[in-house]
Amino acid sequence: MVANQFLIPARILWVLLPAYLANAAATFPRGRGPPMDLGRRWPWDGRRILGSSKTVSGFVSGSFAFLWVGLLQQYLVSIAPPDLKVVPAYGGSLLAAVPVVLLLSVGALTGDALGSFLKRRLDVPPGGRVPLLDELLFVAVPVGAGVLLFPAVFVTTFGSVEAILWTAVFTLGLHRLFNWVGYRVGLKRVPW
Repeated sequence: MVANQFLIPARILWVLLPAYLANAAATFPRGRGPPMDLGRRWPWDGRRILGSSKTVSGFVSGSFAFLWVGLLQQYLVSIAPPDLKVVPAYGGSLLAAVPVVLLLSVGALTGDALGSFLKRRLDVPPGGRVPLLDELLFVAVPVGAGVLLFPAVFVTTFGSVEAILWTAVFTLGLHRLFNWVGYRVGLKRVPW
């Protein structure tokens, strides 16, 4: 069946949509607000823990700006006829979907912050680029946690080599696209 070849990519995009949107929404405050690390330095190397580009306002806005999208997705799956349900539900109800959607959005920004932490340890300045680390950690953290906490959604979506490859392709491509757009409209200082 021709539609089966699109099933894995469709599921991946569906499940990761809240994470992708959360990561993009973190730029909305344009760096205003206190940094997440409050200017503190890591005791073992004397460098900033995260750097000035990771702000509390960015983390909060990214985590909650598009929570409604995940709940809308859950609602759409719940009203779809059984033969059209090709993407997973986040839970059995809107309320049950909230933890999964929060895991995706908060997990994406936690992964992004973890990437900044690692970049500071590698002596990469804020705004500096480390290929793959910048693009993949914001997806790896929520997917890894989701596999453990919500296997019905995450194992069925990401549990194959093909799914992992599609995830990498989508994430690398969309991350570049969102960053380029954010740079062009003035939400980001650098296009990566």
